[in-house]
Amino acid sequence: MKLVLMLSQFMIPLMFVLIIGYGLLKEIKVYDTFIIGAEEGFKIVLKIMPTLIGLMVAVGILRASGFLDVLSDALTPLSKLVHFPSELIPVALMRTVSSSASTGLILDLFKTHGPDSLIGRMTSIMMGCTETVFYTLSVYFMVVKIKNTRYAVTGALLVSLAGIIASAVITYQFFGS
Repeated sequence: MKLVLMLSQFMIPLMFVLIIGYGLLKEIKVYDTFIIGAEEGFKIVLKIMPTLIGLMVAVGILRASGFLDVLSDALTPLSKLVHFPSELIPVALMRTVSSSASTGLILDLFKTHGPDSLIGRMTSIMMGCTETVFYTLSVYFMVVKIKNTRYAVTGALLVSLAGIIASAVITYQFFGS
């Protein structure tokens, strides 16, 4: 176990050394290439900044207005019908928009129910089975300048729904009801 811990601590520095060493062997100007890449990355950050600000404002409005609570209350009868904990509805909804907002909701659930509870475990599995659909698509499509998203949003939301369903099924199967 100590060997695994030691390897994990040195993996990232080792990757840096290997990349720099490979670049030097191939006679690539490593520092100049790094600066060019950093400059391009900074330009991308400036391009996506309005989208990120818009998403953060939208998340703040959803949480502060109480709309998320109203929507969760409306979906509670359906969640009970399919044996999905109603406490996870806000997390499932926010996960499609913002990872940090859903993480805040998850921490509240962990404080209330505990991370080793059925709800805590289902939440953790859900976070691994789903993606921040709107954030990811808006950032990627903006950078690549795609205007016609076609079926990307629908497909991503369906896959996210499948991940939410899978998290419930996996949790019930491995940890009981």
